[in-house]
Amino acid sequence: MTDRSADTALLDAARALDEADPLAAHLDAFVEAPGVTAYLDGNSLGRPLRDVPEKLAAFVREDWGTRLIRSWDEQWMALPMELGDRIGAVTLGAGPGQTVVSDSTSVLIYKLMRGALRHAQGPSGAAQGPTGRTELVIEEGNFPTDRFLAEGVAAEMGATLRWITPDPVHGVTIDDVAAVVSGRTALVSLSHVDYRSGALADMPGITAVVHEAGALMMWDLCHSAGVVPMQLDDWGVDMAVGCTYKYLNGGPGSPAFAYLRHDLQGLLRQPIQGWWSAADIFAMGPEYVPADGIRQLLSGTPPVTSMLAMQGMIDLIEQSGIDGVRAKSESLTALAVRAYDELLAPLDVRLLSPRDPARRGGHITIGHPDFREVTRRLWADGVIPDFRFPDGIRLGLSPLSTSHAETVAGVLAVRDALESGVS
Repeated sequence: MTDRSADTALLDAARALDEADPLAAHLDAFVEAPGVTAYLDGNSLGRPLRDVPEKLAAFVREDWGTRLIRSWDEQWMALPMELGDRIGAVTLGAGPGQTVVSDSTSVLIYKLMRGALRHAQGPSGAAQGPTGRTELVIEEGNFPTDRFLAEGVAAEMGATLRWITPDPVHGVTIDDVAAVVSGRTALVSLSHVDYRSGALADMPGITAVVHEAGALMMWDLCHSAGVVPMQLDDWGVDMAVGCTYKYLNGGPGSPAFAYLRHDLQGLLRQPIQGWWSAADIFAMGPEYVPADGIRQLLSGTPPVTSMLAMQGMIDLIEQSGIDGVRAKSESLTALAVRAYDELLAPLDVRLLSPRDPARRGGHITIGHPDFREVTRRLWADGVIPDFRFPDGIRLGLSPLSTSHAETVAGVLAVRDALESGVS
Protein backbone atom coordinates (compact mmCIF):
# COMPACT_ATOMS: atom_id res chain seq x y z
CA MET A 1 0.00 0.00 0.00
CA THR A 2 1.30 3.48 -0.92
CA ASP A 3 2.32 5.53 2.10
CA ARG A 4 0.40 8.82 2.01
CA SER A 5 1.54 10.10 5.40
CA ALA A 6 3.35 12.99 3.70
CA ASP A 7 0.05 14.02 2.09
CA THR A 8 -1.69 14.09 5.46
CA ALA A 9 1.12 16.08 7.09
CA LEU A 10 1.12 18.64 4.30
CA LEU A 11 -2.65 19.05 4.36
CA ASP A 12 -2.60 19.39 8.15
CA ALA A 13 0.12 22.05 7.89
CA ALA A 14 -1.88 23.88 5.24
CA ARG A 15 -5.04 23.90 7.36
CA ALA A 16 -3.11 25.21 10.36
CA LEU A 17 -1.63 28.02 8.26
CA ASP A 18 -5.08 28.90 6.91
CA GLU A 19 -6.53 29.02 10.41
CA ALA A 20 -3.79 31.43 11.47
CA ASP A 21 -3.97 33.50 8.27
CA PRO A 22 -4.99 37.11 9.08
CA LEU A 23 -6.13 37.55 5.47
CA ALA A 24 -8.20 34.35 5.27
CA ALA A 25 -11.52 36.22 5.42
CA HIS A 26 -10.78 37.75 2.02
CA LEU A 27 -10.95 34.37 0.28
CA ASP A 28 -14.74 34.64 0.18
CA ALA A 29 -14.56 37.97 -1.63
CA PHE A 30 -13.88 36.27 -4.95
CA VAL A 31 -16.22 34.64 -7.44
CA GLU A 32 -16.34 30.86 -7.16
CA ALA A 33 -15.42 28.88 -10.26
CA PRO A 34 -17.61 25.76 -10.50
CA GLY A 35 -15.58 22.65 -11.17
CA VAL A 36 -12.26 24.27 -10.18
CA THR A 37 -10.64 22.75 -7.11
CA ALA A 38 -7.35 24.66 -7.27
CA TYR A 39 -6.72 27.87 -9.20
CA LEU A 40 -2.97 28.32 -9.43
CA ASP A 41 -2.75 30.87 -12.21
CA GLY A 42 -3.50 34.15 -10.45
CA ASN A 43 -0.17 35.47 -11.71
CA SER A 44 -1.61 35.32 -15.24
CA LEU A 45 -5.25 36.28 -14.65
CA GLY A 46 -6.61 37.23 -11.25
CA ARG A 47 -10.04 36.03 -10.19
CA PRO A 48 -12.91 38.56 -10.18
CA LEU A 49 -14.34 39.91 -6.96
CA ARG A 50 -17.95 38.95 -6.17
CA ASP A 51 -19.18 42.52 -6.36
CA VAL A 52 -17.83 43.15 -9.87
CA PRO A 53 -21.02 42.07 -11.73
CA GLU A 54 -23.16 44.51 -9.75
CA LYS A 55 -20.60 47.30 -10.08
CA LEU A 56 -20.53 46.83 -13.84
CA ALA A 57 -24.32 46.76 -13.97
CA ALA A 58 -24.57 49.92 -11.86
CA PHE A 59 -22.08 51.62 -14.15
CA VAL A 60 -24.23 50.78 -17.17
CA ARG A 61 -27.44 51.88 -15.42
CA GLU A 62 -26.15 55.07 -13.83
CA ASP A 63 -22.78 56.51 -14.83
CA TRP A 64 -23.18 55.58 -18.49
CA GLY A 65 -26.91 54.92 -18.91
CA THR A 66 -28.26 57.86 -16.90
CA ARG A 67 -25.55 60.49 -16.75
CA LEU A 68 -24.48 59.72 -20.32
CA ILE A 69 -21.81 62.05 -21.70
CA ARG A 70 -22.07 64.22 -18.58
CA SER A 71 -20.03 61.57 -16.76
CA TRP A 72 -16.93 62.64 -18.68
CA ASP A 73 -16.97 66.01 -16.97
CA GLU A 74 -18.28 64.63 -13.68
CA GLN A 75 -15.79 61.81 -13.15
CA TRP A 76 -14.19 60.11 -16.13
CA MET A 77 -11.77 62.80 -17.33
CA ALA A 78 -9.59 62.49 -14.25
CA LEU A 79 -9.95 58.72 -13.80
CA PRO A 80 -6.64 57.68 -15.44
CA MET A 81 -4.70 59.94 -13.10
CA GLU A 82 -6.80 59.29 -9.99
CA LEU A 83 -6.60 55.52 -10.43
CA GLY A 84 -2.89 55.81 -11.18
CA ASP A 85 -2.37 57.69 -7.91
CA ARG A 86 -4.21 54.95 -6.00
CA ILE A 87 -2.09 52.20 -7.56
CA GLY A 88 1.01 54.24 -6.83
CA ALA A 89 0.10 54.83 -3.18
CA VAL A 90 -1.16 51.32 -2.39
CA THR A 91 1.29 49.14 -4.30
CA LEU A 92 4.24 51.09 -5.73
CA GLY A 93 5.50 53.44 -3.04
CA ALA A 94 4.87 56.32 -5.45
CA GLY A 95 3.67 59.79 -4.57
CA PRO A 96 0.82 61.48 -6.49
CA GLY A 97 1.13 62.76 -10.03
CA GLN A 98 3.55 60.08 -11.25
CA THR A 99 1.36 57.12 -12.23
CA VAL A 100 -1.33 56.91 -14.90
CA VAL A 101 -3.61 54.10 -16.11
CA SER A 102 -3.80 53.91 -19.88
CA ASP A 103 -3.24 51.65 -22.90
CA SER A 104 -1.70 48.18 -22.81
CA THR A 105 1.61 47.18 -21.25
CA SER A 106 3.16 46.96 -24.71
CA VAL A 107 2.08 50.47 -25.73
CA LEU A 108 3.28 52.03 -22.47
CA ILE A 109 6.65 50.26 -22.63
CA TYR A 110 7.04 51.55 -26.17
CA LYS A 111 6.18 55.11 -25.16
CA LEU A 112 8.66 55.21 -22.29
CA MET A 113 11.41 53.24 -24.00
CA ARG A 114 11.34 55.39 -27.11
CA GLY A 115 11.00 58.57 -25.06
CA ALA A 116 14.06 57.62 -23.00
CA LEU A 117 16.19 56.94 -26.08
CA ARG A 118 15.08 60.16 -27.73
CA HIS A 119 16.01 62.06 -24.57
CA ALA A 120 19.46 60.42 -24.55
CA GLN A 121 20.00 61.34 -28.20
CA GLY A 122 19.22 64.99 -27.56
CA PRO A 123 17.08 67.51 -29.45
CA SER A 124 18.62 66.64 -32.81
CA GLY A 125 17.34 63.08 -32.56
CA ALA A 126 20.55 61.85 -34.14
CA ALA A 127 21.67 58.37 -33.22
CA GLN A 128 25.05 59.80 -32.20
CA GLY A 129 23.46 62.56 -30.13
CA PRO A 130 25.31 64.90 -27.77
CA THR A 131 25.30 62.46 -24.87
CA GLY A 132 26.88 59.64 -26.86
CA ARG A 133 24.42 57.26 -25.22
CA THR A 134 23.27 54.88 -27.93
CA GLU A 135 22.80 51.55 -26.09
CA LEU A 136 19.67 49.93 -24.72
CA VAL A 137 20.28 47.13 -22.21
CA ILE A 138 17.80 44.29 -21.71
CA GLU A 139 17.86 40.72 -20.44
CA GLU A 140 17.80 38.08 -23.17
CA GLY A 141 15.23 35.94 -21.33
CA ASN A 142 12.87 38.81 -20.55
CA PHE A 143 9.21 38.53 -21.49
CA PRO A 144 8.85 38.51 -25.30
CA THR A 145 6.97 41.83 -25.41
CA ASP A 146 9.83 43.62 -23.66
CA ARG A 147 12.45 42.09 -25.96
CA PHE A 148 10.47 42.59 -29.16
CA LEU A 149 9.80 46.21 -28.29
CA ALA A 150 13.44 46.81 -27.45
CA GLU A 151 14.47 45.41 -30.83
CA GLY A 152 11.92 47.58 -32.64
CA VAL A 153 12.74 50.76 -30.75
CA ALA A 154 16.48 50.23 -31.22
CA ALA A 155 15.93 49.83 -34.96
CA GLU A 156 13.78 53.00 -35.10
CA MET A 157 16.23 55.07 -33.13
CA GLY A 158 19.51 53.76 -34.50
CA ALA A 159 20.45 52.39 -31.08
CA THR A 160 22.41 49.28 -30.16
CA LEU A 161 21.00 46.47 -28.03
CA ARG A 162 23.15 45.05 -25.26
CA TRP A 163 21.97 41.73 -23.81
CA ILE A 164 22.32 40.43 -20.26
CA THR A 165 22.48 36.64 -19.85
CA PRO A 166 21.58 35.87 -16.22
CA ASP A 167 21.23 32.64 -14.30
CA PRO A 168 17.85 31.24 -15.47
CA VAL A 169 16.71 30.41 -11.93
CA HIS A 170 18.09 33.28 -9.87
CA GLY A 171 17.62 36.05 -12.42
CA VAL A 172 19.44 39.30 -13.09
CA THR A 173 21.92 40.45 -10.42
CA ILE A 174 23.67 43.72 -9.66
CA ASP A 175 26.90 42.22 -11.01
CA ASP A 176 25.19 41.23 -14.27
CA VAL A 177 24.08 44.80 -14.81
CA ALA A 178 27.35 46.39 -13.69
CA ALA A 179 29.21 44.28 -16.25
CA VAL A 180 27.28 45.70 -19.21
CA VAL A 181 26.43 49.35 -18.44
CA SER A 182 28.80 52.11 -19.47
CA GLY A 183 28.93 55.70 -20.63
CA ARG A 184 27.18 54.52 -23.81
CA THR A 185 24.11 53.19 -21.98
CA ALA A 186 20.94 55.21 -22.48
CA LEU A 187 18.39 52.91 -20.82
CA VAL A 188 18.28 49.64 -18.91
CA SER A 189 14.94 47.79 -19.04
CA LEU A 190 14.38 44.79 -16.75
CA SER A 191 11.57 42.86 -15.06
CA HIS A 192 11.22 43.14 -11.29
CA VAL A 193 10.01 39.52 -11.07
CA ASP A 194 11.09 37.04 -13.74
CA TYR A 195 7.99 35.71 -15.49
CA ARG A 196 9.54 32.24 -15.72
CA SER A 197 11.34 31.48 -12.46
CA GLY A 198 9.74 34.10 -10.23
CA ALA A 199 13.20 35.43 -9.30
CA LEU A 200 12.96 38.85 -7.63
CA ALA A 201 15.50 41.41 -8.81
CA ASP A 202 17.23 43.82 -6.43
CA MET A 203 15.40 46.92 -7.63
CA PRO A 204 17.15 49.54 -5.47
CA GLY A 205 20.61 48.01 -5.96
CA ILE A 206 20.31 47.64 -9.73
CA THR A 207 18.75 51.09 -10.12
CA ALA A 208 21.68 52.60 -8.23
CA VAL A 209 24.22 50.85 -10.50
CA VAL A 210 22.42 52.11 -13.60
CA HIS A 211 22.36 55.65 -12.24
CA GLU A 212 26.07 55.48 -11.41
CA ALA A 213 26.62 54.83 -15.12
CA GLY A 214 24.52 57.91 -15.93
CA ALA A 215 21.70 55.95 -17.58
CA LEU A 216 17.94 55.70 -17.04
CA MET A 217 16.24 52.68 -15.46
CA MET A 218 12.86 51.21 -16.44
CA TRP A 219 11.18 48.34 -14.59
CA ASP A 220 8.49 45.96 -15.83
CA LEU A 221 6.25 45.39 -12.78
CA CYS A 222 3.74 42.99 -14.35
CA HIS A 223 4.59 40.13 -11.97
CA SER A 224 5.20 42.23 -8.86
CA ALA A 225 2.58 45.00 -8.68
CA GLY A 226 0.11 44.07 -5.98
CA VAL A 227 2.14 41.23 -4.48
CA VAL A 228 5.65 42.60 -3.79
CA PRO A 229 6.14 45.84 -1.83
CA MET A 230 8.35 48.44 -3.48
CA GLN A 231 9.36 52.06 -3.03
CA LEU A 232 9.75 53.57 -6.49
CA ASP A 233 10.20 57.11 -5.18
CA ASP A 234 12.70 56.26 -2.45
CA TRP A 235 14.67 53.94 -4.72
CA GLY A 236 15.02 56.55 -7.42
CA VAL A 237 13.32 54.57 -10.15
CA ASP A 238 12.98 56.59 -13.34
CA MET A 239 10.07 54.83 -15.01
CA ALA A 240 8.02 51.65 -14.74
CA VAL A 241 5.15 49.85 -16.44
CA GLY A 242 2.85 47.15 -15.11
CA CYS A 243 -0.36 45.35 -16.00
CA THR A 244 -3.54 45.23 -13.91
CA TYR A 245 -5.06 41.83 -14.76
CA LYS A 246 -2.71 39.71 -12.64
CA TYR A 247 -2.46 40.59 -8.94
CA LEU A 248 -4.66 43.68 -9.40
CA ASN A 249 -7.52 41.53 -10.78
CA GLY A 250 -8.69 44.02 -13.39
CA GLY A 251 -9.90 41.35 -15.79
CA PRO A 252 -8.71 40.25 -19.24
CA GLY A 253 -7.39 43.18 -21.23
CA SER A 254 -7.65 45.69 -18.39
CA PRO A 255 -5.37 48.67 -19.07
CA ALA A 256 -1.81 48.91 -17.82
CA PHE A 257 -0.21 51.66 -15.74
CA ALA A 258 2.93 53.71 -16.22
CA TYR A 259 5.07 55.49 -13.65
CA LEU A 260 7.26 58.41 -14.66
CA ARG A 261 9.24 60.26 -12.01
CA HIS A 262 8.27 63.91 -11.51
CA ASP A 263 11.52 65.44 -12.72
CA LEU A 264 11.44 63.45 -15.97
CA GLN A 265 7.97 64.63 -16.93
CA GLY A 266 8.41 67.12 -19.73
CA LEU A 267 11.95 65.93 -20.46
CA LEU A 268 10.86 62.58 -21.91
CA ARG A 269 8.48 63.17 -24.77
CA GLN A 270 6.37 60.16 -25.60
CA PRO A 271 5.89 59.42 -29.32
CA ILE A 272 2.11 58.81 -29.61
CA GLN A 273 0.87 62.40 -29.47
CA GLY A 274 -2.86 61.87 -29.16
CA TRP A 275 -5.41 64.46 -28.13
CA TRP A 276 -5.63 63.24 -24.53
CA SER A 277 -2.02 64.22 -23.87
CA ALA A 278 -2.48 67.72 -25.26
CA ALA A 279 -2.28 70.68 -22.91
CA ASP A 280 -5.83 71.70 -23.84
CA ILE A 281 -7.77 68.62 -24.88
CA PHE A 282 -10.65 70.52 -26.43
CA ALA A 283 -8.74 73.40 -28.03
CA MET A 284 -8.49 71.43 -31.28
CA GLY A 285 -5.53 73.66 -32.09
CA PRO A 286 -3.30 73.54 -35.16
CA GLU A 287 -0.28 72.09 -33.38
CA TYR A 288 0.48 69.69 -30.55
CA VAL A 289 1.47 71.11 -27.17
CA PRO A 290 1.93 68.40 -24.49
CA ALA A 291 0.19 68.61 -21.14
CA ASP A 292 2.10 69.27 -17.98
CA GLY A 293 2.39 66.37 -15.58
CA ILE A 294 1.66 62.68 -15.95
CA ARG A 295 -1.28 63.22 -18.33
CA GLN A 296 1.29 63.69 -21.07
CA LEU A 297 1.63 59.88 -21.23
CA LEU A 298 -1.94 59.47 -22.44
CA SER A 299 -2.80 59.27 -26.14
CA GLY A 300 -6.37 58.34 -27.03
CA THR A 301 -9.63 58.15 -25.10
CA PRO A 302 -9.10 56.11 -21.89
CA PRO A 303 -10.85 52.71 -21.59
CA VAL A 304 -13.14 53.71 -18.73
CA THR A 305 -15.18 50.49 -18.60
CA SER A 306 -12.00 48.41 -18.37
CA MET A 307 -10.85 50.42 -15.36
CA LEU A 308 -13.77 49.38 -13.17
CA ALA A 309 -12.98 45.86 -11.96
CA MET A 310 -9.52 46.60 -10.54
CA GLN A 311 -10.77 49.31 -8.18
CA GLY A 312 -12.22 46.85 -5.68
CA MET A 313 -8.98 44.86 -5.63
CA ILE A 314 -6.96 47.98 -4.93
CA ASP A 315 -9.31 48.61 -1.99
CA LEU A 316 -8.72 45.06 -0.76
CA ILE A 317 -4.94 45.38 -0.99
CA GLU A 318 -5.10 48.69 0.85
CA GLN A 319 -7.18 47.10 3.63
CA SER A 320 -4.79 44.17 3.90
CA GLY A 321 -1.61 46.22 3.58
CA ILE A 322 0.91 45.36 0.90
CA ASP A 323 3.30 44.04 3.57
CA GLY A 324 0.61 41.66 4.79
CA VAL A 325 -0.03 40.51 1.22
CA ARG A 326 3.69 39.89 0.80
CA ALA A 327 3.89 37.91 4.05
CA LYS A 328 1.12 35.58 2.91
CA SER A 329 2.72 35.27 -0.52
CA GLU A 330 5.97 34.11 1.05
CA SER A 331 4.03 31.65 3.22
CA LEU A 332 2.22 30.20 0.20
CA THR A 333 5.32 29.80 -1.95
CA ALA A 334 7.28 28.34 0.99
CA LEU A 335 4.58 25.71 1.47
CA ALA A 336 4.59 24.98 -2.26
CA VAL A 337 8.36 24.42 -2.16
CA ARG A 338 7.98 22.13 0.85
CA ALA A 339 5.32 20.15 -1.03
CA TYR A 340 7.61 20.01 -4.05
CA ASP A 341 10.47 18.62 -1.92
CA GLU A 342 8.31 15.91 -0.38
CA LEU A 343 6.09 14.96 -3.32
CA LEU A 344 7.68 15.96 -6.62
CA ALA A 345 11.45 15.92 -6.22
CA PRO A 346 11.38 12.08 -5.85
CA LEU A 347 9.68 11.98 -9.28
CA ASP A 348 12.58 13.85 -10.93
CA VAL A 349 10.73 17.15 -11.04
CA ARG A 350 13.10 20.13 -11.03
CA LEU A 351 12.64 23.29 -8.96
CA LEU A 352 13.14 26.23 -11.34
CA SER A 353 12.70 29.03 -8.78
CA PRO A 354 14.90 30.41 -5.98
CA ARG A 355 14.53 28.58 -2.66
CA ASP A 356 14.76 31.70 -0.54
CA PRO A 357 11.24 33.22 -0.25
CA ALA A 358 12.76 36.69 -0.10
CA ARG A 359 14.32 36.14 -3.53
CA ARG A 360 11.15 35.27 -5.43
CA GLY A 361 7.82 36.85 -6.26
CA GLY A 362 4.37 35.29 -6.06
CA HIS A 363 4.92 32.15 -8.12
CA ILE A 364 7.21 29.15 -8.30
CA THR A 365 8.08 27.12 -11.37
CA ILE A 366 8.74 23.39 -11.56
CA GLY A 367 9.95 21.39 -14.53
CA HIS A 368 9.47 17.90 -15.96
CA PRO A 369 9.46 16.55 -19.56
CA ASP A 370 5.85 15.38 -19.18
CA PHE A 371 4.41 18.65 -17.92
CA ARG A 372 2.69 19.70 -21.15
CA GLU A 373 0.49 16.61 -20.99
CA VAL A 374 0.19 16.89 -17.20
CA THR A 375 -1.13 20.43 -17.56
CA ARG A 376 -3.75 19.29 -20.06
CA ARG A 377 -4.93 16.63 -17.59
CA LEU A 378 -4.96 19.02 -14.66
CA TRP A 379 -7.08 21.55 -16.51
CA ALA A 380 -9.57 18.82 -17.42
CA ASP A 381 -9.76 17.88 -13.73
CA GLY A 382 -10.28 21.45 -12.47
CA VAL A 383 -6.72 22.15 -11.31
CA ILE A 384 -5.46 25.23 -13.15
CA PRO A 385 -1.75 26.08 -13.20
CA ASP A 386 -0.12 27.23 -16.44
CA PHE A 387 2.43 25.65 -18.71
CA ARG A 388 5.54 27.49 -19.86
CA PHE A 389 7.66 26.20 -22.73
CA PRO A 390 9.59 23.97 -22.85
CA ASP A 391 8.61 21.90 -19.81
CA GLY A 392 7.65 24.15 -16.91
CA ILE A 393 4.53 24.48 -14.78
CA ARG A 394 4.07 27.76 -12.92
CA LEU A 395 2.17 27.72 -9.66
CA GLY A 396 0.86 31.27 -9.36
CA LEU A 397 -0.39 31.86 -5.83
CA SER A 398 -2.33 35.11 -5.56
CA PRO A 399 -2.35 35.74 -1.79
CA LEU A 400 -5.80 37.26 -1.29
CA SER A 401 -7.63 34.64 -3.35
CA THR A 402 -5.55 31.49 -2.68
CA SER A 403 -5.45 29.34 0.46
CA HIS A 404 -2.66 27.13 1.71
CA ALA A 405 -4.94 24.10 1.40
CA GLU A 406 -5.62 24.95 -2.24
CA THR A 407 -1.88 25.21 -2.84
CA VAL A 408 -1.20 21.75 -1.43
CA ALA A 409 -4.16 20.29 -3.32
CA GLY A 410 -2.64 21.60 -6.53
CA VAL A 411 0.77 20.04 -5.86
CA LEU A 412 -0.90 16.75 -4.91
CA ALA A 413 -2.73 16.81 -8.23
CA VAL A 414 0.54 17.31 -10.11
CA ARG A 415 2.03 14.33 -8.24
CA ASP A 416 -0.99 12.15 -8.97
CA ALA A 417 -0.96 13.02 -12.67
CA LEU A 418 2.73 12.15 -12.94
CA GLU A 419 2.34 8.90 -11.06
CA SER A 420 -0.60 7.83 -13.20
CA GLY A 421 1.59 8.14 -16.27
CA VAL A 422 1.04 10.17 -19.43
CA SER A 423 0.21 9.05 -22.92
